[in-house]
Formats: sequence, C-alpha cells, structure tokens
Amino acid sequence: MDSREIRQRFLAFFERRGHVIIPSSPLVPENDPSVLFNTAGMQPLAPYLMGTPHPSGKRLANSQKCVRTQDIEEVGDKTHDTFFEMLGNWSLGDYFKEDAIKWSFEFLTSKEEGLGLDPARLYVTVFEGNDDAPRDNEAFEVWKKFIPENRVYFMSAKSNWWSPGDNGPCGPDTEMFYDITERGLGDMTKDEYMAADDRQDVVEIWNDVFMEYEKKDGKVIGKLVTKNVDTGSGLERVVMAIQGKDNVFDTDLFAPIMQKIADLSGGEINNIRSARIVADHVRTAVMMIADGVHPSNTDQGYILRRLLRRAVRYADVLGIGHNMLSDLVPIVAEKYKGVYDNVALQTDVIVKEIWEEEDKFRKTLERGIKELTHLFGSKAISGEDAFKLFSTYGFPVEMTEELAGEQGVSVDRVAFDIEFKKHQALSRAGAEQKFKGGLADGGEKTTALHTATHLMLAGLRKYLGDGVHQAGSNITEERTRFDFTYPQKVERDVLDKVEAYVNEAISKGCTVKIEQMKKEEAKAKGVEGSFWEKYPDIVNVYSIVAEDGTQYSAELCGGPHVQETGSIGTFKIVKEEASSSGIRRVKGILE
Repeated sequence: MDSREIRQRFLAFFERRGHVIIPSSPLVPENDPSVLFNTAGMQPLAPYLMGTPHPSGKRLANSQKCVRTQDIEEVGDKTHDTFFEMLGNWSLGDYFKEDAIKWSFEFLTSKEEGLGLDPARLYVTVFEGNDDAPRDNEAFEVWKKFIPENRVYFMSAKSNWWSPGDNGPCGPDTEMFYDITERGLGDMTKDEYMAADDRQDVVEIWNDVFMEYEKKDGKVIGKLVTKNVDTGSGLERVVMAIQGKDNVFDTDLFAPIMQKIADLSGGEINNIRSARIVADHVRTAVMMIADGVHPSNTDQGYILRRLLRRAVRYADVLGIGHNMLSDLVPIVAEKYKGVYDNVALQTDVIVKEIWEEEDKFRKTLERGIKELTHLFGSKAISGEDAFKLFSTYGFPVEMTEELAGEQGVSVDRVAFDIEFKKHQALSRAGAEQKFKGGLADGGEKTTALHTATHLMLAGLRKYLGDGVHQAGSNITEERTRFDFTYPQKVERDVLDKVEAYVNEAISKGCTVKIEQMKKEEAKAKGVEGSFWEKYPDIVNVYSIVAEDGTQYSAELCGGPHVQETGSIGTFKIVKEEASSSGIRRVKGILE
C-alpha cells in the first residue's frame, strides 16, 4: 500500500463516519503571528476548537501540510523530517473519547477499511494526571476493550498532555505506538517500553487529544465551552509502518528522491545521513516555495534559506555537483501531483528559486569556509566573528555552530544574537521563539486591528483597483502588517483616502455579520478572498455593514472580529514600503 492509497483510505474512512473532508491550509498561517508555520493539523482550526462554529459542521477530517524545524539536528535519523503531513479528524463538541479511540483502533487495524496493522504490535500511552487534570481512567477503560491492559501505560504530562503553546485549547492525550522491529517485541513493562521508544523500535503513529481545557499565558485556566477531539497521525510514520520499513526515507514518499540523490552522487550514496538531510530539506523547501515563501534573512524566509544552505553543505559531502539540488524538484512535484497541485503547477518557479539560492550561496561559500577555518585556532568563535560570517558570507549561525562543533570549537551564540539584533529588523532568536508561541491572539486589541485590516483591504481595492489582493498578514495587539498585490509605490494621498474609508466605517458603528454560503456563490457575489483553495465548500463570509445599508467589506476569513466597529478607535497607516517584487506592505495602528 503506497502513501497515496493510505492518505485516501484515511479520508474515506472518516467520511463514511460523517466527517466533512476539508482542504489543507497553506504552510504559512493566515492570521497567526505567534508561529512561522503550521506545525500541527489543528492549528488552522484553533478558532473552531475555541467555540466558533465551523461552516462545514462538527465533524471534520483532512491531511494538513506542516513544518517543524525545532528538531532539525535530528533529521537524518529514522523518523525526523521537517515537512510532514498530519492526517487528522476532529470533533467540535460532538463525539468524545469512546468514539475517538474506537475509530483510531479500527482504522489502524481493520483490513477492510483501514491499514490492517497487527494489533499485537500496538502499544498505548494515556495521561497519568497532575494538578491541571485528573488521571485519564476513562481513556484507559476504553482501551481495555481493544488491547491488553498491560500494553497501556500511564505517562506524565511531558508526553501525554498536548498544547500548541502558551495559549489556546489543550488537554490530555492518548498516543499509539507501533513495533517496527523484525521479530516483534511482545509484552513489555513500562520501563521496557520507554527503552524501546528511545531506540526507535516503536514509533508513534497516532495521537488522540481530548481538548477540553484552555491555557492562557502558560497556565491552564479552566475548561472550554465544548469537549473537542483533535487526532493526528503523521503520514510519513504510518507509511513506514505499513511498508515494513524501519525509517521514513525508505518509504515511497522519499525513495524516488533518495534514488535521484544516488544518481547525482555518481550512482552510490556514501553517507546516508547526508543524503537523508538533502532529501528532507529540499522536499521541505519545495513545499515552502509552492506556498509563497521566498529565501530571506527574516521569518519564514530565514528558515527556507537555512534549509537550502544546509542542503548545499551536505550535497558537497555527497559529491553532488554544483547547482544540482534543483534537479530534485520534479521528483517531489510528481509525488504530490493530484494531492497538492500548487507544487506541480509551480515546478519551473521552484526550480529557478532553488537554483538561484544555491548559486548565490556558492559564490560566497568558499571564501566563508576559508574565513571560518582561520578562526578554528581558538577555543571559541566570538559573536562578532560569527555575525561577520553571516552578514558577509551568508552563513546561518547554525551552520557556523555545526562546522565549529566538528572541530571542537564553540560559538558565542549570546553575543551573536546581540549583534544580530543591532543589524536586523527581526533577530534569529526572536524567530526561534515563534516556534514556542501559542495560537493566534484573540485579545481585544488584536481583534480590533484584525477587523480594521478587513476595512483597509476594502479601501485599497476601492482606490487602487480590483487587482489588489491580500498576499500575507501579521497582526499583533500593537499593529497590523499587511502585504498586498500592487506593482508600484502607493502615494500618501491615496493612503489618506484609505484611512478615511476605514475611519468612516468605524465612526458609523457598522455591524460585523457572519454568513455561511457555498464557496462558488461567494465568488460570484464578489466576496474578497485570498488562498481560496484552502477553504472548504461552505465558507464563512464576514461583512461589515452600516445601518444605512452601506457595505464596507465582504471577505472570507477565519480570524477574530469585533461585533460592531464603533469600539475600534481611530485607524492610521504609518508606513508603506515594498515587500517583494509586485508586493507592497503597509503597517497600520489604532489610536
């Protein structure tokens, strides 16, 4: 059974059980500045887990594209990768533990509808309880119906409490692990199971999160209005188990890429870890670029650049010729044809982007390596020197740390971060912090700015034309940063008109209405929307309408909004600048 059939079987299984199949959201969150990428299947659904009705109902399922790079140093082992797909099914105040566990087990073990995995190789963990929530005896009792209780282990919150960050929905979970050894491990004590997990003899293939609690500023503050279920199953690891492999890189998701790397290396791979890193990083880069990320020195672009430059380094270890990483792009595109068509449609663009980034890096790489080698004579590389390598030669500090570490030389990372903050708008340290953040801020100020941003886009379209569309947004309680399609600078007199348009709608105390309609109907009515492909067939349309019937905005959205505009305040555009080719950026505040 290949990855395509496994993905389809999962969606069909839950569709038969009343779930609506929704599309994957793009890798970059639309309304969540607290994280750089969607790192879990539930992340785009956070508002609905907190109580907002979803237009497709209470039972949902999909395969969500995700990126995590906090474990980047682990890539090259059996199971870690930076891009992955999370198969997920959700109950928004509908079914709970009994059905969630039953269906998880059925899909994993059923030969007719599911994957036909051997239940004798399945091990389960449940939450042992702490001050935030009691021991999950309910989940334990349900599991006893399906597998022997001596293969169900109570574990601490470190492993069996799921939270996306310091804010948002959270709760205890139950995790399923599968024995991938050749002979089988049989019954194990808890200590033996934990040792097997450390050896990667068992791998996690499913996780049911019972989201009934809310966290704020790192503390559990109480229960949610509804009890929700958020399940996740990493496709790459499931494919590994189904195909009888002991690592994800031997599955059909990676095998063609690995074969191409062998071909580029002269017919044979001489360093398996390096080959796996190249395969992973290029695959992730392809998916990022397809979703609109471009190499840069900040935010998502920094992560993309870091991945590509690490891939270049390990390609050199393999003896791959210069500017050949882009040869892997068509292999990745072919694998996701019919699944994520934006990859195949942009193959030429992605090839060009990766080729140019590698070429740019190679022009400075040799000189940078020589400069770095001169620093190996000391026991430590100063933050100033590490920053010089970054600013002059394009070395991500992580690469400097890796190369120096191989020579037993340390890098003063604290001093580097200080230098970086002096010269960059956003520090690398700050970017890393985003991976530790919570979900989208639903606070009063952020919500007001989000609604004002809707009005600003409507104003921009009124004065600049219908060719203006959202290209990205980042909204915090201090300001809105909004990117939109437009080929040239927007003059101040036009920005003043947009400001006046927004403030007129605010002064009228407009009502913010939400209406659910078919996506095609919304398009026909002229509703504004970007990333249409990420929305389900039934969409939420937010309209801002005055008492006299004037409609100031009608737009697709999934973020937080005020109920009426009178409480927003006075809106002001404080900056307009270029973001990238054909994209302008404005920053606005409320006074």
